Amino acid sequence: MAAHPTLYLESRYRKLVRGLPQTIFWCPVCKGHRERRRTCAQCQGFGKLTRDSVQELLARHLLPAFKARAGKFHGAGREDVDVRMLGQGRPFVFEIVAPRSPQTDEEQVRRTILEHCGDRIDLAPFRRVRRERVAFWKEAHFAKIYRALAVLAGAPATAPVTLAGRSFAIQQRTPARVAHRRADLEREREVTVQQVEELAPDRLALTLRCAHGTYVKEWVSGDAGRTRPSLPELIGVPCRCEELDVLEILTEEATSAPTAPAPEPDPAR
Repeated sequence: MAAHPTLYLESRYRKLVRGLPQTIFWCPVCKGHRERRRTCAQCQGFGKLTRDSVQELLARHLLPAFKARAGKFHGAGREDVDVRMLGQGRPFVFEIVAPRSPQTDEEQVRRTILEHCGDRIDLAPFRRVRRERVAFWKEAHFAKIYRALAVLAGAPATAPVTLAGRSFAIQQRTPARVAHRRADLEREREVTVQQVEELAPDRLALTLRCAHGTYVKEWVSGDAGRTRPSLPELIGVPCRCEELDVLEILTEEATSAPTAPAPEPDPAR
């Protein structure tokens, strides 16, 4: 049977657990190489640092269903492996290369994926789109709403609740944790503190609206002065980000949709 033109399926995923990367998390030492991974102490021969990813949970069923050998995942940005993606979800396009069964019912495949993913992800219905949607999501920039759990090292000099409703223009150097793979640049971003909840004397839950490209964990910690002003500067005590969730990506669809429910309790806590 002859192969058909590439298919592009657009959807949104919600990542409901931590520890699940968006795309394959290759071992940084052996890079998953068939020969090198056999003796790799970092991944113990597995080739990856996590067993699954959102990409793999989809590909595992999409490719066989459409009788395709290859597929590509194109996300509208990404969240860290330890960050949940909630709300309406993150847009993506899954590219199915040369499917030999292009008339497969994508809704049935979506249901199969959800049946086998163990409640780790949720998926909006797929829709077939043109190739241009890949470039659209790759190039579009959207603000995001986050919920950050901050742990304080002591008593704050300034009451954290006074930050609620305030916006801050911040300067961020490339974080130390990614400086080995990204250019060391300084960027201007904006953070708006929408809500502050004092969960305990040393714990805050912050709802933040952040410009595209903001390193939220580093705003919470200060990243040894690489982000200014940061939460530690504003309240006068060292802080660290213990947990982070993306509550919403403010695309046109998300901003016109009903308000998303509060984030589900984290099973890990």
